[in-house]
Amino acid sequence: MQRSNERFVERLPLVLDRPVYAYILTSCFCAAALLLRIAAEPLLPVGYPFVTFFPAVILSSFLFGVRPGLFAGIICGAISWYVFIPPYGALTLNPAVAVAMLFYTGVVAVDIALIHFMQRANFNLAVERERSRALAENRELLFHELQHRVSNNLQVVAAMLSLQRRHVDHEVARQALDDASARLSLVGRISRALYDPSGAGQDMRIFLTTLTTDIVEASGRTDIGVVVTAPDGLRLDPNITVPLALVVAESVSNAMEHGLPDRGGAIGVTLEMVDGALTLQIADDGQGVAPDFQLERGESLGLRIAHALAAQLGGHFALTSAPQGGAVARLDLPVRAAC
Repeated sequence: MQRSNERFVERLPLVLDRPVYAYILTSCFCAAALLLRIAAEPLLPVGYPFVTFFPAVILSSFLFGVRPGLFAGIICGAISWYVFIPPYGALTLNPAVAVAMLFYTGVVAVDIALIHFMQRANFNLAVERERSRALAENRELLFHELQHRVSNNLQVVAAMLSLQRRHVDHEVARQALDDASARLSLVGRISRALYDPSGAGQDMRIFLTTLTTDIVEASGRTDIGVVVTAPDGLRLDPNITVPLALVVAESVSNAMEHGLPDRGGAIGVTLEMVDGALTLQIADDGQGVAPDFQLERGESLGLRIAHALAAQLGGHFALTSAPQGGAVARLDLPVRAAC
């Protein structure tokens, strides 16, 4: 309703392309004001010759602009002078009549001027709003194009690493190039998935479900089930979501590679927010963690990356054995980092 009123006000004055209609309707307003003044004559005290004519002038100026407003002011002033200012039926000019007409002229001029300036301000506001809308659309388009190009460039780099792998004979080097290519492709997909020019972010439960499904399918494993648990409607800043998604990707990949290398199993991804602090857990029912395992000295590049990403966010990442068997990767982010 409010938006409809704004659109109506922005269209004023009306019928600019057909001024004859404006003058016809203005004349109707003046006639209605005359009839209303005649009907109210028994109820009004002596005087008040302009009481019903001011609204006609204001309405004409508001709806049709300055010229119809001036036309209404002249017509209503003449009618008031001729019919309701003594001596009645004559346009007699004396000091009292001159003062009354000057008062009427001043009020009408102020009303028309104020309405005119208001309409000009509304017009300029509408122009600026349209310009802002166009700029917002251009910004969204440019942001979308930038995001698209960044994702494409990451995919190109990943493809170049895959091509370079063909010219490397050393198995360790080939594996390193494969891992780097896969990680670059993943970052590109995450960036594309998180694209939102409004900055609102995506629902984390839906995003993590899509992400983990993509990781499992990319690994070629059909015997791994992933369950994601997260609050409905939880949205995070992309500066947090991207590192968090990478931690999830590395932890899920590590669970499949080391915890469940030769059999099927289940992986649970749980994201919780308590008093503004985030807790992420990736638990599997695999082989678990060796008693002497130390994350800082581990050989897994993915886990070291996860540890570095946690430190970048001011949080803590750990990989421990689960009491019921398997392993649990846990990322804790403090309130400041999660906000």
